[in-house]
Amino acid sequence: MAYVTSDITVSADGFGAGPNQALEHPLGEGGEQLHRWMFETPDENAAEVAAITAADAFIMGRNMFGSGRGDWDPAWTGWWGDDPPYHKPVFVLTHHPREDVPMQGGTTFSFVTGGIHEALKRAQDASGDGRIAVAGGPGTINQFLTAGLIDELRVHVAPVVLGGGERLFDRVPPGRLSQVSGRSASLVTHIVYRAVR
Repeated sequence: MAYVTSDITVSADGFGAGPNQALEHPLGEGGEQLHRWMFETPDENAAEVAAITAADAFIMGRNMFGSGRGDWDPAWTGWWGDDPPYHKPVFVLTHHPREDVPMQGGTTFSFVTGGIHEALKRAQDASGDGRIAVAGGPGTINQFLTAGLIDELRVHVAPVVLGGGERLFDRVPPGRLSQVSGRSASLVTHIVYRAVR
């Protein structure tokens, strides 16, 4: 059985994306502040950054892949340029079918219209029951948490207040998390949880 992880950076008030997400604001207004720790202090957070891309397959929501709704723009291949950081299969949840998009470096985006269980099955098949990362955004992670499909949740809390947007744990039913570890750095606090089933 695959081991399913998820990493997400949230604001101090719990938002994984700011309000008014759009092409010009992919993380919502103010949302780019969440990830300063990755780019401004990479040496201080090298282990956490490496863990984010250490999976054998990835799952993400459509909004993480691109800001559009409805039919696909076939020219759109994601936010990351020609060589996305994943270098493994990535399964994108969507309501609109699309052919696979192979990229440089070994990343192939495949589009899943059958929901989270189909995406997880395809990721398990692709990973050989290795590690699967639910990459986000918050709505996708919340669906997997609600279904009890995440083994390890790594929350990176940035010292910023967004005041609105897309919140982690929104509409996730009550339950318990077991804290595995916590570490403070200059621009972020890293907390690792496991679900208590």
